[in-house]
Amino acid sequence: MCVKVVCVGGGPAGLYLAILLKRQNPSHDITVHERNPEGSTYGWGVTYWRGLLDRLHEHDPASARAIEDASVRWSDGVAHVRDLTTRHQGDQGFGIGRHRLLDLLADRARTLGVRLEFESEITEAPADADLVVAADGVHSALRTRHAAAFGPRITSGRNHYIWLGTTKVFDAFTFAFTETEHGWIWAYGYGYSGEHSTCVVECSPETFTGLGLDRADEAECLTLLEKLFTDVLDGHPLIGRPGAGWLNFRTLTNRAWHHGNLVLLGDAAHTTHYSIGAGTTLALEDAMCLARALHEHAGLSEALAAYERRRTAELLSVQSAARYSARWYENLPRYIQLPPHRMFALLGQRHSPLLPYVPPQLYYGLDRAAGRLEVLRRFKRWLGPRAARALHARSAARHD
Repeated sequence: MCVKVVCVGGGPAGLYLAILLKRQNPSHDITVHERNPEGSTYGWGVTYWRGLLDRLHEHDPASARAIEDASVRWSDGVAHVRDLTTRHQGDQGFGIGRHRLLDLLADRARTLGVRLEFESEITEAPADADLVVAADGVHSALRTRHAAAFGPRITSGRNHYIWLGTTKVFDAFTFAFTETEHGWIWAYGYGYSGEHSTCVVECSPETFTGLGLDRADEAECLTLLEKLFTDVLDGHPLIGRPGAGWLNFRTLTNRAWHHGNLVLLGDAAHTTHYSIGAGTTLALEDAMCLARALHEHAGLSEALAAYERRRTAELLSVQSAARYSARWYENLPRYIQLPPHRMFALLGQRHSPLLPYVPPQLYYGLDRAAGRLEVLRRFKRWLGPRAARALHARSAARHD
């Protein structure tokens, strides 16, 4: 059956869904509307892991090969704490420029026959479409128009952050923690091309105001941050984006993901804290899940309900990990005085629902022991998800 699909938002989620639906049925009439001009995108580089790449190859080998060829790789994590450095080998990670990723997906979509309409803003669902996909981001106009049906809820994090670029090309996923007289400030850095890296800087509200970042203009801000992170940047500059200043991360959830023939996708449906590096991955996985549901179910309402059930269930553990990761950074003084290798080990455990309730030194010792003893590993695997569900239920009850 040929259907008319209107996708609002030309980010990774919307473009990839269009690709998958065209592959399923080339006769589908699919248009992607993007309010911004072609080639203008926010952000620097995005990061993803091998698991996503494997799934991309399963769903559309052509775009997967193009994305893999355009990505840079790393396998180490490095933490700089004051003048001390520790390096650990981990899973292989990938970085790609957001602009490059969107270009590749747009080219693939066009090749398959998808219409791309740039500088085309859609704020109301077209009446002649069989399916309307709201992939227009955390500030989704379509979701806002039907807020009573979707039930969005937004909570703001405590810390301030800013998304920057740099010409310093990091050879590992890099964490840098700098102590100032007003508290700690830290950066996450990873390469996404042979010329540039992403550099996200974060700090507490007290450090933010103490350093005067709340009053500094863009040039003053970049100069101060370059000075604070001069060692890790090796003299390279930080690069801002006009109009992109400091933010507090906004975590979005929705009570429902579909309403009639309108369905939410990507950041319009959910956001997860940037410190777990999963935003683009989750958006692409949304597209895979929705395409699968539309393929498996003849009725639209059944397909959208199946998509919502699957994705909300799959996201529970990721959303829990993101909440605890954000909390770890909001409580950095609890961990930063540990020896760097121990602090870095607990940085890797920041998704754990148990860590906030166990003294850090004790948790480190137990985790080391669990790594050596199979019975403790099994107990940790058994207890962690149960604790996460119990704490999530308690948190949800407080907000009802």
